[in-house]
Amino acid sequence: MSTQRVIQSIYTDGACTGNPGPGGWGVVVYFSDGSIHEMGDASRHTTNNKMEMQAAIAALEFFATSGQTQPITLHTDSEYLINSVTKWMPGWKKKGWKKSDGNPVQNQDLLETLDQLNSKLIKWQHVRGHSGNIGNERCDVIARSFASGKIPSLQQLLPVNPQQTLTKTNEINVTKVPDSSINFTKINEHISESSTLLSAIITMEPSTASPAAINDEKPPEMRILQLRNLVETLRVADEIAEKGYLITSSELADLMDVHASAVTSRGDQWRWRNWIVSRVRREGNQILWELERADQIESDAG
Repeated sequence: MSTQRVIQSIYTDGACTGNPGPGGWGVVVYFSDGSIHEMGDASRHTTNNKMEMQAAIAALEFFATSGQTQPITLHTDSEYLINSVTKWMPGWKKKGWKKSDGNPVQNQDLLETLDQLNSKLIKWQHVRGHSGNIGNERCDVIARSFASGKIPSLQQLLPVNPQQTLTKTNEINVTKVPDSSINFTKINEHISESSTLLSAIITMEPSTASPAAINDEKPPEMRILQLRNLVETLRVADEIAEKGYLITSSELADLMDVHASAVTSRGDQWRWRNWIVSRVRREGNQILWELERADQIESDAG
């Protein structure tokens, strides 16, 4: 006799570099027994709103597949997503997917899918982004990793049916994401375990191989995409430094692909790649930073 896990809540998030640009989405599913299931994927050219919706679609599809009849709470930091589903959708549908100004509603295909998957069992809950919420922060890490061309380590559930046998194998499933012009690989590891551990979760740990070896294992298109993303990041940083723009901690964290706390904990001045990063001043609840080319500073000093 199999035991069904009960989904308690789901967190979703989307990310995009450039908006439009390379994007990713992440989903974290929490179960009442304490187990966790994580999902995510990437798109080469998309928008932040599309990735937010794609994450919610994946979450709702997972919930529908589970066959669960108990209600759940779906958490997202996207006000656009929540308002679209809970407030604006009925009016758009009545007007033939037109806004009040008569223009077509953007992302109609994704909105229609969300409408089909949504039900009274789903309670949509807004959560403030980057506020320390564990579920939201984890989704953000997954989404931004995929957006930057990386494949993050994801927690995956084992089946609860002891009669179901899993084979220890690594499968690479090529999936297509909307608005993606190339196929991205999504790796799912299925690991054989004894029936006493079938209610546990598996954390796919990062490889202990050298970065060069790990990079060589990635598909060529993924490695090229990573290089392009890196070059674009460095170009943006150079432009910020050249024009003397001041950027906030969260903006700097996005540029560096780190959490905001990793920026503020480094002190008032430090080096990142080719730039010296200096704290300039605080405006409201935000710290403003300045980037200067390190080679230029060294040249001026010489």
